[in-house]
Amino acid sequence: MRTFTYLVSLGMFLSSALGLHAETWTLDRAISTALKQSPDAMLAKQRTVEANALVQSAQSYWYPRVMIQGCYIETTSPMIAFGSILNQRAFNFGLNFNHPGQIDNVNGTGTIAYNVYSGGRVKAGVNAARAGYRAALEDLRASQDQLTLSVAKSYFEIIKAKESVVALTKAVNAYEAALANAQARFEVGQLFKADLLSLKVQLSQTKEQLSSAVNGVLLSERSFAYVLGLGKFTNAIQLDENDISLNRINVPQSFDISLRPELAGLRERLKAAELMLKAARGARHPMVNAFASYQVDQGSQTSHQGSSWTAGVAFDLNIFDGGKTKADISKSASEVMQVKEMLRKVEQGISLEAEQARLNYENVKERLNVNTTSVEQAKESYELTRARFDQGLVSTADLIGVESRYLESQMRGTFAKSDEYVALATYRCALGLPVLTPQ
Repeated sequence: MRTFTYLVSLGMFLSSALGLHAETWTLDRAISTALKQSPDAMLAKQRTVEANALVQSAQSYWYPRVMIQGCYIETTSPMIAFGSILNQRAFNFGLNFNHPGQIDNVNGTGTIAYNVYSGGRVKAGVNAARAGYRAALEDLRASQDQLTLSVAKSYFEIIKAKESVVALTKAVNAYEAALANAQARFEVGQLFKADLLSLKVQLSQTKEQLSSAVNGVLLSERSFAYVLGLGKFTNAIQLDENDISLNRINVPQSFDISLRPELAGLRERLKAAELMLKAARGARHPMVNAFASYQVDQGSQTSHQGSSWTAGVAFDLNIFDGGKTKADISKSASEVMQVKEMLRKVEQGISLEAEQARLNYENVKERLNVNTTSVEQAKESYELTRARFDQGLVSTADLIGVESRYLESQMRGTFAKSDEYVALATYRCALGLPVLTPQ
């Protein structure tokens, strides 16, 4: 009768028994691994790289533009040929202006340009990009917080799944012992066959639950590996039974949502939107650019070479653009209002989320206290009922009922502590705190 239980236990712990293929995990190590290897973490980091690149791109407008150009032409066009001849310093009065012949020219030009005044557009653009980068950093922190919470939940799911197997294995053993006793009593005519069959049915159902629980362990381990970004992880997941990092899941000292990265990120996005509005208004101001260039021209037909330079200041002012600047300003102003309303909405949502997390933690903690008492009472009731059943003083139905209630109380009791950790971790994340208090 105990063959099934043995096979289940063997199947569950075989890889751990092999030793070399089992890895021991603490919650601290699991979180560190996920932050390094999880695709979600890598995605968030790349977004900060992209945001930083936008800052570098915006800052480039503060530096001069230096360009080098070169070309080679051959032409019989009088205008182009005459210009090339002048640039090569090869003009003479015997030249036929209408038919200068075939002229070639090699030109090399170096140009430097610098923006002197942009109406504040460049500075606003740079500051907006910097605010966007800070927002991306807050997004990274938010992503990391959610990832660490997912790791914690997966970690405790493994604990709960394995504790389910332990509790159900004990239940199967208890039913097998009760069935053996019932079989002996049935054979001497002290028990009805219906009662014996009821025990057999209950034993089969409990074995089925145990088999599902074992599969639940395997699924929870695969989910754990997935959250950590381990890919096709085939080693057994062995959790540290004395994980001291769990002591760092502490109760928050105050109810304060100001640390939430989502709020900090939206505040930075509001700054960026306000700066982009300033940049849009800057289009009403002139653009002033200074420039200088130096060029060299040489022709093989004329066997002459010449050089020249040009320097100056360019002034551009948009007088009329069909209302485009006004529309751009209106669009930017609307985006500022949108971000403000989004910030207000998120503040309210996070406040509600934090309050729900706090109440859930209080509820789970109270449930844990109640479960501790109920488990002790259910155990005592089961032991008394089992002893009376062995003496033939209690019916099979009563035994099954007490056994089922005892199993349920055991399961609730084993889950309650893990649920308390998960609820507390969720509460910390709702306040913008890391799951584990920094050492």
